[in-house]
Amino acid sequence: MARMVVGLGNPGEEYENTRHNVGFMVVDLLAENLRVSYWKDEAGAKVGLVRFGDDDLVLVKPQTFMNLSGKAVAKLAQTYEVEPRDVVIVHDDLDLPEENVRVKRGGGHGGHNGLRSLAESLGTGDFARVRIGIGRPPGRQDPSDFVLEPMRREVAERLAEMVPHAAQAVIHVLESGVDSAMQEYNAG
Repeated sequence: MARMVVGLGNPGEEYENTRHNVGFMVVDLLAENLRVSYWKDEAGAKVGLVRFGDDDLVLVKPQTFMNLSGKAVAKLAQTYEVEPRDVVIVHDDLDLPEENVRVKRGGGHGGHNGLRSLAESLGTGDFARVRIGIGRPPGRQDPSDFVLEPMRREVAERLAEMVPHAAQAVIHVLESGVDSAMQEYNAG
């Protein structure tokens, strides 16, 4: 059986230090911890393969930009025979306060174009999600500008502290399921 963990983000140096790339940061940490030694370019994504227990685990960082992430993920899900229920998406969430990590299965896209693309391309929104709170933009700042602007050092440091917590939430989902992870990470 194969399962897939997808970190949402945008390719390129200009996006590395943005809130929208926190999904990439988590998948990079997972790859390091699971000793993924090689990333290959496949179906418009960076793909790392590793064994996780009895399963093949496909780590994915779409390179198609956030709004088109679903195309690459759907192609990879087909290639590796991964059902949508066996996909974990890691992404930023404006509607969660900064420094919060939450787990859920399914739901709408909430205006998140990466999630919209995934649901459309997979034909369902019934995948697990590890959501990393980035908070709302200050004042009247446009949300798309907020998620794509380079972070100030103190914001980047706070977000970096959440990356290991989110990576552990992903591992919890993989080992014990979404319901158990929700009980652990959604309390309080």
